[in-house]
Amino acid sequence: MIEVPVYNQSGQKVDSLQVDEQKLGGTVRRNLLKQALVMYHANQRQGSAQTLARGEVEGSTKKIFRQKGTGNARMGAIRQPVRRGGGHAKQKRPKDWRQELPKTARKLARNSAILSKIESSDIRVLDAISFQEPKTKLVVQMLKALGVDRTYCLALSKDDPMIVRAARNIQRSKLTTVAQLNAWDIMQKRTLLLTRDGLEQILA
Repeated sequence: MIEVPVYNQSGQKVDSLQVDEQKLGGTVRRNLLKQALVMYHANQRQGSAQTLARGEVEGSTKKIFRQKGTGNARMGAIRQPVRRGGGHAKQKRPKDWRQELPKTARKLARNSAILSKIESSDIRVLDAISFQEPKTKLVVQMLKALGVDRTYCLALSKDDPMIVRAARNIQRSKLTTVAQLNAWDIMQKRTLLLTRDGLEQILA
């Protein structure tokens, strides 16, 4: 069991949670975690690069001048790759870079990412998050009180428009929900912010 402190929005410790490592996979599965990160990174590639082959560019296929007698080097059509404006010898074509992982593997990779944040003390669990008005300065004050001075990922137990409006304008941050949380979002940011309800929802 790992003891995880619970803070309020003022940065004061108000409680603690006992987290069973077995509910998060027991150990950090680094190989699976890397495989998941490679998958999420590959799935962001557009794969839309395309260049023209020599048969697709404009120009005649006629030989530029005769083979012998001109004193010039041998030269074929104007569309060949060695000439300016010619086609590409090894042209690029659209490609699908997407990779897939089973749902169970993605969930286990997410749990390994959370467990790694707990072991490195890069997680902040809040008792609750609530704002009376959607002001970014309120979120900044909360982060300063929690000691979060670098990138962070805030995962809410459910979508809250007030919190979204207050936190979406902060740079180097990721705002999501527990249901949509994945290993990529967690590992790309330095600190993981969760509510008590959100962490209990993951452990359940």
